Amino acid sequence: MKMRPLSEMPAGRLRRVKGVFCDIDDTLTDDGRLTARAYRALERLHDRGMLLVPITGRPAGWCDHIARFWPVAAVVGENGAFYFRYDRGARRMIRRFVEDAATRAEHRARMLEVSREILAGVPGCAPAADQFSRETDLAIDWCEDVAPLPPEAVARIVEIMRRNGLTAKVSSIHVNGWFGDYDKLGMTRIAAREQFGVDLDRDRGRYLFVGDSPNDEPMFAYFPASVGVANVRRFAGEMRSLPAWVTRGRGGAGFAELARAVLRAAGPPPPRAPIIRD
Repeated sequence: MKMRPLSEMPAGRLRRVKGVFCDIDDTLTDDGRLTARAYRALERLHDRGMLLVPITGRPAGWCDHIARFWPVAAVVGENGAFYFRYDRGARRMIRRFVEDAATRAEHRARMLEVSREILAGVPGCAPAADQFSRETDLAIDWCEDVAPLPPEAVARIVEIMRRNGLTAKVSSIHVNGWFGDYDKLGMTRIAAREQFGVDLDRDRGRYLFVGDSPNDEPMFAYFPASVGVANVRRFAGEMRSLPAWVTRGRGGAGFAELARAVLRAAGPPPPRAPIIRD
């Protein structure tokens, strides 16, 4: 499948977009930082009434913050292990996990043993710095806070995880492993239905996904309007399902480019009601 430039996406398709699902690392961020440009793009989409949901491999601790403080409707985290949505009216965080608390605790104990095997067998890797705030997921750092590992070392991490019964996916910074067959797409569909009354199987053409790496493949395959930021090209040879469209910009610049295209197609915002002063 050939990725086409985002600039060639028909305006009619962009005008149909009612919401954006997006990865975070190296999709919204640049070199590990969320820039003002990318955050402003989130705000602009949110302020225009778009359903905006990050879909990430990042941990529960981060996702609590994202759901509470970012201009988003909800967040799907740990590669589909849960969604969080902050109900501002009730001042309550809604947390929906695939597994119950006892199962999560059992799996964390088993993953600790797998982590020890990986660290002993793959020199140069490390537990992800955010591992302490994860509920369901083992994240092994291969290039975020360690010197980038060669592809064969990354493949070895994946092999050890899978041999121990974990599902393993490579992101742009980590190898993530978990017990179970859930993924980003499954929980995205659940969150859309349970929290927003959206049947994505029926209406997926009205929503757009943007990402950058192999753990986004289920989303790329599912959404007709799937977009990769330009740095997705570095993984193209490893992926079966590529995005249909690709931005010129990398990371947060690519996300901002996408936001501009969606908002331009949507037309000017409705006029604000005049302020009446006594």
